[in-house]
Amino acid sequence: MGIGTSLFLVAIGAILYFAVNAEVSGLEISTVGIILMVIGVLGLLISLFMLNSARRTSQTVVRDRDVY
Repeated sequence: MGIGTSLFLVAIGAILYFAVNAEVSGLEISTVGIILMVIGVLGLLISLFMLNSARRTSQTVVRDRDVY
């Protein structure tokens, strides 16, 4: 899951939790909103962790030697 998808899930979850007042029998829309927000935040944290670890492992150290 990418950063954009995670932010999208958080936004949709927030809309369902805070802005929708509809009722569906057998389904709590506010609970679905909370679940989507939690999944989005977890996906965002995992994406940022993977992005940070990928940057850290690609560093190369170059040392110059003087030849006499």
